[in-house]
Amino acid sequence: MARIAAGAGADALSLTNTFLAISIDAETRRPRLSNITGGLSGPAIKPIALRMVYEAARAVKVPILGMGGIVTPEDAVEFLLAGATAVQVGTASYADPRATERLARGLESWCRGHGVERVSSLTGALEMPAEDSA
Repeated sequence: MARIAAGAGADALSLTNTFLAISIDAETRRPRLSNITGGLSGPAIKPIALRMVYEAARAVKVPILGMGGIVTPEDAVEFLLAGATAVQVGTASYADPRATERLARGLESWCRGHGVERVSSLTGALEMPAEDSA
């Protein structure tokens, strides 16, 4: 899909939003949501979102906006390492309206503590393990 979007002229991609999910109350044997299904977001989707950003970043050359479970500065760093050019905070803002400010300050501190002069240098900088030569 990333290749199709970029090939059709997309200037950037945003990955990802909520995933369709269901929650069931075992006692009542009924769905917990009146619509039966709803959007799952936040930290629960982070591993999926990271994989999608990683794969898309290797497939296209357009900027990628990574999102999905960013709660800590380290979460933002992981998305950047996976190939995101920028990140977006969503669900964390419900619990903390100042989450974006907190994360921006935390990312700046993380970079200082790890000798990173430019946040952009983290984009796609995931180091892959060496293959076994056995």
